[in-house]
Amino acid sequence: MKAFEYKPKLISTLRHYDKKTFMADLMAGLIVGIVALPLAIAFGIASGVSPEKGIITAIVAGLAISIFGGSKVQIGGPTGAFIIIIYGIIQQYGMEGLAIATLMAGAFLVLFGLLHLGTIIKYIPYPIVVGFTSGIAVTIFTTQVKDLLGLSIASVPSDFIEKWWVYIQNIDTIDPWSAAVGILSVVVIMLTPKVSKKIPGSLIAIIIMTIAALILKTFAGVNTIETIGDRFSISNELPNAAVPEMTWETIKSLVSPAITIAILGAIESLLSATVADGVVGDHHDSNTELVGQGIANLLSPLFGGIPATGAIARTMTNINNGGRTPIAGIIHAAVLLLIFLFLMPLAQYIPMACLAGVLVVVSYGMSGWRSFLALTKNPKSDVTVLVITFLLTILFDLTIAIEVGLIIACLLFMRRMAETTDVKVVMDEIDPNEDTDVSGNLEHLTVPQGVEVYEINGPYFFGAGNKFEEIMAAFGDRPKVRIIRMRKVPFVDSTGIHNLTNLCEMSRKEGIQVVLSGVNPNVERVLEHAGFYKTLGKENICSHINLALAKAEEIIKEKE
Repeated sequence: MKAFEYKPKLISTLRHYDKKTFMADLMAGLIVGIVALPLAIAFGIASGVSPEKGIITAIVAGLAISIFGGSKVQIGGPTGAFIIIIYGIIQQYGMEGLAIATLMAGAFLVLFGLLHLGTIIKYIPYPIVVGFTSGIAVTIFTTQVKDLLGLSIASVPSDFIEKWWVYIQNIDTIDPWSAAVGILSVVVIMLTPKVSKKIPGSLIAIIIMTIAALILKTFAGVNTIETIGDRFSISNELPNAAVPEMTWETIKSLVSPAITIAILGAIESLLSATVADGVVGDHHDSNTELVGQGIANLLSPLFGGIPATGAIARTMTNINNGGRTPIAGIIHAAVLLLIFLFLMPLAQYIPMACLAGVLVVVSYGMSGWRSFLALTKNPKSDVTVLVITFLLTILFDLTIAIEVGLIIACLLFMRRMAETTDVKVVMDEIDPNEDTDVSGNLEHLTVPQGVEVYEINGPYFFGAGNKFEEIMAAFGDRPKVRIIRMRKVPFVDSTGIHNLTNLCEMSRKEGIQVVLSGVNPNVERVLEHAGFYKTLGKENICSHINLALAKAEEIIKEKE
């Protein structure tokens, strides 16, 4: 394996950096910083933490991802994908548990990069990605119904079905003013791109609805519109770095959610980087990107932040506004820091219904309903993985959904691989025109009396091992020689070797000699390394079918 070379994109881009590029990065960084502000606040609150922790995450993790990552244009920070899992960890383990899980996830991400797993993670089945992304979108929308409509509910259950049942039971407690703010926020966000694609609709909605709520409260006496300040105490003080106290028991209990955070972060960041590559014509370093994401998640919890990853929407905003180097991401973090220090107290006036509207639009964008519907027309196995992952995400949690989805996908993949391998029996003649391991110009090859020729077509692994035994069991006659053609076997695993070894030993007990034909060099090396030659004898492994048939005739004559 080639040694891992850690080369952040920031270093390579600074070699030819100029004033023109800086001005483009400066403008992009300013705009992305403004776009990231309402999202960071909304994601923080929805995750169950205070709004400033969402911004701190965007500052610390966003800065680290730009400095240490493997993409030129990636913008990192808190994302909607983490909302559900963060909320669940906080409910069960508290803020300290979340900090430990995030640190562990960061360590896992760094390890993924060092082990060259950046390319492997890209091969996670698409139905799983769509299934849990759509499930997260539905769950996010569900968590925002109370604030969006201003429902009077003291405590909202965590269970998906129970949550909707409580909503239905309390539907008569809708606050018309909060509902109006929430729905109008959605409308403003959806319509803003038709007027200007550079101005973030979420920011426009927050400004308009915050001013409207203040006017209604001051001049119309409307006090039912809940704001961030009604629920949280806002602080603009930078926290001191602190390492959470870890115990072995806590670490063991948080391994599963930490791996989920790491896998989810890896998938989302690499997906974002890949999409960005297609737009800017660049190629990110996936392993370096994973290391950068890992460093970001190691730093974020030290300052009270939450898990972070590359964000597709913010990355595309960066690209569309001219950002072409990691400097734009660094500027975006600096903009958020200035806003945090000087304007954070103003966040207390933002209506909760408006933030709910922002997250409703985010959930709609995440849902990927077009991709979901398109996948339902695919093979049943893909639809099964899609639906199961989706349902497990909304009914249980993301950790279970990813674990079960991956297991099902692996099992279905194994079944498909096993189906590509078949075993056929040649009883009479072999057509040289259809074969690649026949030497000489022959019209046909005759299979001698007392010889059976079996051909394995496809990989001989644990999923296909039993097919051989099933085929041979169908034939009652006992030949004197069994020739096994393996010219179309690209690889063999330990189960395949075990089955071949059993076949040779059983055949020997029955007085039948096994001869292998057309074994490719890779498979032959594996068999030799496994000690298979001791069982069969190297003289019984032939390079092509002519030699195998001649060897079979020789064995028959010896027996006679």
